[in-house]
Amino acid sequence: MTDTFEPEIVAFCCHYCAYTAADMAGSKRISYPPNVKIIRVPCTGKVDAIHIMKALEKGADGVYVAGCLEGDCHFKTGNIRAAHRVLRVQALLEEIGVEPQRVEMITMSAGMGERFAKTARDFTEKIRQLGPSPVTTAARDSRRRAVS
Repeated sequence: MTDTFEPEIVAFCCHYCAYTAADMAGSKRISYPPNVKIIRVPCTGKVDAIHIMKALEKGADGVYVAGCLEGDCHFKTGNIRAAHRVLRVQALLEEIGVEPQRVEMITMSAGMGERFAKTARDFTEKIRQLGPSPVTTAARDSRRRAVS
């Protein structure tokens, strides 16, 4: 790991809460790392394990799923389903030798712009400490071998 490593983070954000919280952070001029790429989803319950795994495969060093507070999901239990999927992905990552901390479930309400920014900063720092994703590194090395 070098000092110049800047992690790529993918954040799957629920349209009603987390995405609105991100928007509020922007409106309030609360900064968060530009390496956090937000993907707006109608509900975190629509984020499947394959979406998280594909994000890691395509170059993300960390992924978090950010949805409504528990009990406040606009689709009743979407955030609970998402939390279960995140736990399954974490278990799978651990099974294949990848740090499960690279994937996380976060909950917040639409008015929590400060929480969104703090979450983005904290998660980025956690991934920075873990270093580059071994999934991305292995895929990059495999492509290099195929070309040579």
